[in-house]
Amino acid sequence: MDFTEDQIQRYARHIVLPEVGGVGQEKLLNARVLVIGAGGLGAPLLMYLAAAGVGTLGVVDDDVVDLSNLQRQVIHGTGNIGTAKVESAGQSVGDINPDISFVPHQVRLTATNVDDLIGEYDLIADGSDNFATRFLVNDACHLAGKTLVSAAILRFEGQIATFRSGRGDGEPCYRCLYREAPPLGLVPSCSEGGVLGALAGAVGSLQAIEVLKEIMGIGDSMAGWLMIYDALSSDVQKMKLPRDLTCPLCGDAASITDLSAHAA
Repeated sequence: MDFTEDQIQRYARHIVLPEVGGVGQEKLLNARVLVIGAGGLGAPLLMYLAAAGVGTLGVVDDDVVDLSNLQRQVIHGTGNIGTAKVESAGQSVGDINPDISFVPHQVRLTATNVDDLIGEYDLIADGSDNFATRFLVNDACHLAGKTLVSAAILRFEGQIATFRSGRGDGEPCYRCLYREAPPLGLVPSCSEGGVLGALAGAVGSLQAIEVLKEIMGIGDSMAGWLMIYDALSSDVQKMKLPRDLTCPLCGDAASITDLSAHAA
């Protein structure tokens, strides 16, 4: 690939990295990534993927910008209140890097549209804020053989993991970590339990790093591992995540084979 002079200048700090170089930057420019959610995690994730030159960025979100979002969702501004989040995010992404293609999907992700949506992309990054969506995205990515980089935050803690179970390499899926959603009310939402705004930036940025590594094939993948960051203690734990042989999705006797008939 022949870079333009503007691209050489824009991505110079990438290209001089031996692990990235022109080959890695070309992979980024040719990549197609779908981000689930333009909220707390999706905000830094979209901004850094755009800045890095990921060629096509899609985002799924059916919500509009609210004043309460602005404490952590830094891709939106006060002037965007009442605007669709995908539209607001698109404006910010365009300001950061007009070199890429931004594809807004202002829809709610469901079992009937998830396959078509993820089918258009190489890699999926989940920054959703509820278990139902996380299970749906995980299941769809496994069945489609897509790599999923997942993250979640609540209060002062964040989690990051990469799932490639659909590739047939014996790696775990999200259901190996959480078999099913916890009982209603057991785990509060961010609106109920709160979340430190800057935590979204820290975890979303780490999630962006893992996406870039997967695209370029560099470094150590987080596939098969779970990273937990505690902002109050400044503690980071990384633990091995084994595949559950009894998992209903990726286990030896998997029962989830059709999303249209499956409720998360």
